[in-house]
Amino acid sequence: MEDSVDHHVARWAGFWKNEPAFAPEVEGALTRMKFIQRWIDRADLAIFNDGFTVQDYKTLHVLMVQPWPTEATPAQLAEALNVTRAAVTSRLDRLDEAGLITRQIDGADRRRVIVRPTQKGREMWNNYIFKGMAVDQRALAALSHEELTQLNALLRKVLLSLEE
Repeated sequence: MEDSVDHHVARWAGFWKNEPAFAPEVEGALTRMKFIQRWIDRADLAIFNDGFTVQDYKTLHVLMVQPWPTEATPAQLAEALNVTRAAVTSRLDRLDEAGLITRQIDGADRRRVIVRPTQKGREMWNNYIFKGMAVDQRALAALSHEELTQLNALLRKVLLSLEE
């Protein structure tokens, strides 16, 4: 059985038939990984509604899973999200207005602002994290547990070689 990537690789293989640098299996694997990630990204976007955005979720997510005890400064959030402090301020304004976070002046240093999730924020994050998990599981549902274990081992091997 062939997928759309097989056709893509076949076209490139015909174009590069005398080029030893072209590796069809590498092209196929990387293109499939990109397609799978694009499918997941689109499916993730579809779960957001009621004005709650992917950026809002990512900001709340970083706040919930970062190494501090469910609190952070806007600067820490900006660094973890890899966005500007201005972008974080805008996101925090939306989350604060929606009642999903609180911002308080740090009692020990009045120049610092501490951001914390509210109970409503924790519930919103919890709701969306499980929707995201369902998307991820649907994306890989064609694989058995054993195949997922094998896939993880192979991807780990590739990642370890890149991290050297």
